[in-house]
Amino acid sequence: MEVERAKKDDDISSAARTDGGSVEEVSVERIFEASAEVPPPWQNQLTFRAMIVSFILSILFTFVVMKLNLTTGIIPSLNISAGLLGFFFVKTWTKILNKAGFLKHPFTRQENTVIQTCVVASSGIAFSGGFGSYLFGMSDVVAKQSAEANTPLNIKNPHLGWMIGFLFIVSFLGLFSVVPLRKIMIVDFKLTYPSGTATAHLINSFHTPQGAKLAKKQVRALGKFFSFSFLWGFFQWFFTSGDDCGFANFPTFGLKAYKNKFYFDFSATYVGVGMICPYLINVSLLVGSILSWGKWYSADLSSSSLHGLQGYKVFIAIAMILGDGLYNFIKVLGRTVVGLYKQFKNRDALPVNDRSSPTTVTISYDDKRRTELFLKDRIPSWIAVTGYVIMAIVSIVTVPHIFPQLKWYHILTMYIIAPVLAFCNAYGCGLTDWSLASTYGKLAIFTIGAWAGAANGGVLAGLAACGVMMNIVSTASDLMQDFKTGYMTLASPRSMFLSQAIGTAMGCVISPFVFWLFYKAFPDFGQTGTAYPAPYASVYRNMSILGVEGFSALPKHCLMLCCIFFAAAVFVNGLRDLVGQNWARFIPLPMAMAIPFYIGGYFTIDMCVGSLILFIWRKLNRPKADAYSSAVASGLICGEGIWTLPSSVLALAGVKPPICMKFLSGATNVKVDSFLNPS
Repeated sequence: MEVERAKKDDDISSAARTDGGSVEEVSVERIFEASAEVPPPWQNQLTFRAMIVSFILSILFTFVVMKLNLTTGIIPSLNISAGLLGFFFVKTWTKILNKAGFLKHPFTRQENTVIQTCVVASSGIAFSGGFGSYLFGMSDVVAKQSAEANTPLNIKNPHLGWMIGFLFIVSFLGLFSVVPLRKIMIVDFKLTYPSGTATAHLINSFHTPQGAKLAKKQVRALGKFFSFSFLWGFFQWFFTSGDDCGFANFPTFGLKAYKNKFYFDFSATYVGVGMICPYLINVSLLVGSILSWGKWYSADLSSSSLHGLQGYKVFIAIAMILGDGLYNFIKVLGRTVVGLYKQFKNRDALPVNDRSSPTTVTISYDDKRRTELFLKDRIPSWIAVTGYVIMAIVSIVTVPHIFPQLKWYHILTMYIIAPVLAFCNAYGCGLTDWSLASTYGKLAIFTIGAWAGAANGGVLAGLAACGVMMNIVSTASDLMQDFKTGYMTLASPRSMFLSQAIGTAMGCVISPFVFWLFYKAFPDFGQTGTAYPAPYASVYRNMSILGVEGFSALPKHCLMLCCIFFAAAVFVNGLRDLVGQNWARFIPLPMAMAIPFYIGGYFTIDMCVGSLILFIWRKLNRPKADAYSSAVASGLICGEGIWTLPSSVLALAGVKPPICMKFLSGATNVKVDSFLNPS
């Protein structure tokens, strides 16, 4: 699992926990049939109100994802929050219209699914668009921090025009690449897609009488903590008029620990993220922060050059990320190949009726009903193939104009390989819930960057190639997750595909504008140690430098340390798989441990506080904690996340906070008093 986009594993209600191939104890579809629910035609699932609500929620979630992307790079799954808020908005809308006598169409679970799909597709562009990684890594702000390969040939600063154009060109290819495989993945192979399945169960429960009552209570809890988080962010703003001012710089464990970036920064956002992310990720982050900031390398080295302290921090983090990514890539690819081999070798494993087979496959009523409707509104394969070819041609022609360092034959090669990688990522995600989009992007960085060469702007070519590949494979797995959700809620594949396409188009516009607001509002944006350091931008750029320049970019003895940490990441992952799930939950994740090596451990304290709150809550009242923790965490995340919008507007308008609250040592305070009040 990529920590850059962490999935929520252990906070799904028991109703959402199901094995994809088992027969459910209660027939969900019989419950809906008993209430005379008939799925509307696919055209009626894409309603005007659904698109309006999706647009509003897309803006909200894009701010949340962008803030997380630009601070730590850890983004929890927001599918459940999107489904919950979509239910609340439209249910309120229809309730008002019903009282006024103007309600024409009731709110259905299919419409709820369409909203969730559109919102997740739109806000997902904030991640796959690379605003906190490869795209911003092209800028001179990040290039100056590494002092390597910072020639004009390897720099391209952000601009709304080319960012929007680039995203529109590359973001839709993934949609077309896996559409012809939807029946194989969902119906024939019956892949689980845990996140898609959990979201479907949640949406189905919302639209039963008992589930609707719980959803209303969850929305109230979300609203309360949303308001608290928003007002807390507003309150903190008053005390941040200067550098290192405010509650975010409170030296919780003393000034010495604070200098080593080890403190609680009172962020409601990361407390909420900690409640959503599994315990193991938060503990792994804490272990990584302790290891990396224990002063085991000399602080006398330069803090900016890659040949100094910065090089050790960045490249050790890269080594751990690559070790973890390579191990999981091989593991998931191996499971994919073995799974495909078994399913094609033994046709009895396929859940389809084969008259020549003596074995009878038992299919539940729900599966029969869902399969019937899922195959009803077919998306012709020729549309998918034609769409892919047309978008590929447009991309091959236009992308080299945006990035001259990336040649047409580089793009053509990627587009020939991309459908295979998109299938592997979508299939692996169905088995494990792990999307390896970032790993495929890093693979493109090294191969295309080295192919282009240092003299021809290989650093920028590698980063651009990462964007092309990452968007294709990420969108492909996201679409198949949504197809699984639609399959289980009887949403039409056509409405799902169009909703994903509309959401992607929204994201191609909303995400660049939100990023641009951050970029212009904060003068120190993207610099290490600031409010928005965009840590992964430097990591991705340095990966590209390493791919082009080789090991000459590393400082003294850094290669040896990188090899040690790379091997340690592989070993730890292997040990986790060897000991089994019961013991693996006590062994930290190398990917999570790598993040504090570069940006410090301040946010890990917040996330561990979130885990502690959830742990105590579950000990006191587990059913209530499982029912409401997602809503509470979502409120904390969204409230402070949306406060970023007014704070950015205030910054652009030149309005500064009135107070600077700073914490000094006793000796420093005496000197300040003496300076201000000379006797």
